[in-house]
Amino acid sequence: MLTNQTGKAVLAVIFVFSLFLTACGGANTATPAPATDSASKPTDKSKMRSIETPKGTIQIPDKPQRIVTDYYAGELIAVGGNVVGAETEAFKSPFTVEQLKNAQDVGSPRINVEKTLELAPDLIVVMYDDNYEALSKIAPTVYLPFGTATNIYDTVKLFGEVVGDKEKADRFIADFDKKAAEGREKLKGIVDENATVGLYELTNKGDLWIFGDNAGRGGQTVYNALKLKMPHADKSKEQTVQLSMETLPEYAADYMFVTFYNPDKNSEALKTLQASAVWNATSAAKNNQIFYNDYDTFYRYDPIAITAQIDIIVDMLIKRQEENKSKK
Repeated sequence: MLTNQTGKAVLAVIFVFSLFLTACGGANTATPAPATDSASKPTDKSKMRSIETPKGTIQIPDKPQRIVTDYYAGELIAVGGNVVGAETEAFKSPFTVEQLKNAQDVGSPRINVEKTLELAPDLIVVMYDDNYEALSKIAPTVYLPFGTATNIYDTVKLFGEVVGDKEKADRFIADFDKKAAEGREKLKGIVDENATVGLYELTNKGDLWIFGDNAGRGGQTVYNALKLKMPHADKSKEQTVQLSMETLPEYAADYMFVTFYNPDKNSEALKTLQASAVWNATSAAKNNQIFYNDYDTFYRYDPIAITAQIDIIVDMLIKRQEENKSKK
């Protein structure tokens, strides 16, 4: 009698072999039928297209129907991709939780191969290449390492190409530009054009970091969409810089947005920072312009998150100005 573990392994082998036969000798061009179908359908070669990746040129469906990804859920959803499986952290993003309500968790940070098999994707998109060979036997797998695109425009264009919908990508960018312009208009008279805005993160171990314009925490929103000024633009080209209490004054800003990475909810690091004399000596602290923000809301920097963060940032700045004026 087969054990449960052995049985799963046998089923997985059978499934991969069936995909291999369906693709007529090319596993990387197979397009599995949706999980609800009882029979496999031959891949229509006329509906495949080539795409260049760091792994070489691969064939992908012209209009993929079932996508599994380890990190790019928000990027794919932004251009209309149907994500049926994503990494664990994607389900914590408040911006895509509704779109992922029918998707499955395929593990984090690396995709679980067996779970991916069960979802029968016709396209897999990954940031990490650890499981690339195994995944590419299931469906065409596009490897896009971190930093492939460095701004929202290039990102939306890239993923529009991946899902085969340039028009939807163009519409997304047009909507983003409109919202960004509206946000900048609302901040006129609220934030001085010479004021600086800094993005900081404190970890549960007490480490303090400052972020640039493309490392999450609202960077693309604050610096690229709203055109606000960095406090450290001339000091470093790095996207992340670790700070000490000695160097903090050099990187302090007029407005300081802080996220707290505290996954186990048991760290006192934030209370320690808030009690620090150096922290309280910053102009932002003295002027009540420090904002403590939810980690999951600001960690993400996919196009959907960046766009949604515009209203969040603008509303916070306006509300704080009104609050400070009422105290005078």
